[in-house]
Amino acid sequence: MKATAYAVASALVGALGIAAIAPAEAGPAAAPSYKFEKCYGVVKAGKNDCQTASNSCAGTVTKDAAGDSWVYLPAGTCDRIVGGSTTSKS
Repeated sequence: MKATAYAVASALVGALGIAAIAPAEAGPAAAPSYKFEKCYGVVKAGKNDCQTASNSCAGTVTKDAAGDSWVYLPAGTCDRIVGGSTTSKS
């Protein structure tokens, strides 16, 4: 009986752990609470805040500095970054 209870408890903990690390919802990242702009072309692979023509949700870009991927930055910051643009490069 103890082995069965242990197996059930282990399965439950595993299921809860997977639910905790899985994204709750696919799609763009939530807009930040500060004044922001979308900055294109400066995102590291897997760190984008948007959906692009080649992928369906935030965090899924596979190439650094993809021209159609963006990230939220404080307003006025994007133009100070080499390669950054407030309009899509694709």
